[in-house]
Amino acid sequence: MTEFSQFQQRYVPMIEQEMTTFIEKYTTNTYLKESMLYSIQSGGKRLRPLLLLAVVASFGKDLEKKDFQTAAALEMIHTYSLIHDDLPAMDDDDLRRGKPTNHKIYGEAHAILAGDGLLTAAIQLLALSQLAMDEKILLIQLLTKAAGTEGMVSGQAGDLQGETRSLTLEELIEVHERKTGALIEFALLAGGILAEQTDTIVALLGDFAKHLGLAFQIRDDLLDVTSSEEALGKQVGRDETLNKSTYPGLLGIEGATKAFNEQMMLASEQLSDIQQNNSDFQPKLLQGILEQLAL
Repeated sequence: MTEFSQFQQRYVPMIEQEMTTFIEKYTTNTYLKESMLYSIQSGGKRLRPLLLLAVVASFGKDLEKKDFQTAAALEMIHTYSLIHDDLPAMDDDDLRRGKPTNHKIYGEAHAILAGDGLLTAAIQLLALSQLAMDEKILLIQLLTKAAGTEGMVSGQAGDLQGETRSLTLEELIEVHERKTGALIEFALLAGGILAEQTDTIVALLGDFAKHLGLAFQIRDDLLDVTSSEEALGKQVGRDETLNKSTYPGLLGIEGATKAFNEQMMLASEQLSDIQQNNSDFQPKLLQGILEQLAL
């Protein structure tokens, strides 16, 4: 078992427990709570919170309660986005993480409310967290920026608008830097802030995140074309059905694979730059994440 696999095995249950405990404590409507927990407990890679925790650990810092609270808030926002993304008005998906999507179990109206609940609970969790006040304000500011109309929500809007016309490669990159990349970037920036790193190191982590986020989206587009429903835990071929602009659609499978590998190489080089600027930084965990994403 690799070092990252061990890290993942150890800390994913702790992230999930943080989310579950908070939802159970602060959600008063029983059916809403059940709907929220259904999506939270449906599994998933937990890439974003693991990235955050891996950054903190990579600088030799012990993981604390506040780190898990921030990681949990991030994953709650990601899960809300998936619930809403699967809705009939959006991508209209029946399967997520190998299980029926939230609206298939709880109905469209309650799925919307479950997403709303997870979004607002994430901010409430950070507000009530053990973060120092200056960290709390900064991380709430960065997370709402990443999740909102400068980040993920804007990217989702651009993605929907791209169903009615073909996007250029530059437009597609811009959409996915917001839709997918913004929360990944928050994970890296927040990890650097929680690890008490300099502005220079935090900026380098942000550069790493941009390459990683783009690689992740190209990979997702490729798997929608080349993988199976059983392997992905969701329907494949949805991008073509919805007439979405994708990297394989614009570049072909070979070209998209080349673009993915280029972004992965640039991300790996960025880790070397971080290590050159801070000898305490040990890149093994983040390299392990790159290895897991390799096609």
